Formats: sequence, structure tokens, C-alpha cells
Amino acid sequence: MKRVSAGLLMFRRNATGVEVLLVHPGGPFWQKKDLGAWSIPKGEYTDGEAALAAAKREFEEETGMKPDGEFIPLNQITQPNGKVITAWAFEGDCIPVEIHSNVFSMEWPPKSGKMSEFPEVDRADWFTLEEARTRILKGQAGFLVRLATKISNGTG
Repeated sequence: MKRVSAGLLMFRRNATGVEVLLVHPGGPFWQKKDLGAWSIPKGEYTDGEAALAAAKREFEEETGMKPDGEFIPLNQITQPNGKVITAWAFEGDCIPVEIHSNVFSMEWPPKSGKMSEFPEVDRADWFTLEEARTRILKGQAGFLVRLATKISNGTG
């Protein structure tokens, strides 16, 4: 069965141009990774759930903020692992240090028998489109290009 995810890319405009909000995955595997490790807030959904509804739910779960506004389709990207991500962009603003994420449990340390909880997202930040290209997971970089195209065409 094909794995599918949906997500939202929040952006804002300021005097220096466009910035996007990216999130850094929580948990021990991502703790020391930075460049190429950030993501749009997103998550998997099932066949019975509409992709945009899933994207809004995941955004709220991973940031603690309810997304609102016009949702601009960025369409689908297939990541190198085969997962298909559908994304939308929307204009908004937030203070990244105020985000709060849901948590997940996993055995940690490995083979210890001890379950530990970690935030799904451990931090968020605003990046210019240029900086975001170095931070975002390689398989999601196309969403940044699509957003920039829509903004320059006046459709975003």
C-alpha cells in the first residue's frame, strides 16, 4: 500500500522577501542533524481522510497552531523513499519558540525495554527561501520552488 502524507507550508512576506516556517523532527535520531533535516509540518493519513483536512490536522498537532487562510495547492511530490506528499501553502505568522508539538513513544535507549516520550517536533524557525533550501529534507525542496513560482506569478 502506498504511503501518503499531507502538509502545510506557512509563509510570510517582509521587507527582505518571503520566509517559510520549517520544523525540526524531535527524538534522538534527529537530535544532532540540522542541514537537510527540517521539514514542512506534515503527516500520514488514510484513504478515508481528505488530504487537506489531514494537512491541517498535522499542522496543528506539530505546531499547536490552528492553520487559517487561503490554502494554495503545491501539489504532490514523491520522496526518494516512495512516500507521496501532498502540500499546500498559506500565509501566516507565528513566534517559533511558542510552538508545542504532540509526543510519540519509543524504546530508548534501544533494547533497554524502557519507553521514552519525545516531541514529534522539537523546534521551528523561519527561513528565507534560499536558506530553507539548505535546511529542508531533499525530497521536499520542490515545494519551496513551487511556492516561489506561485508568488512570483501572483498566484500566491
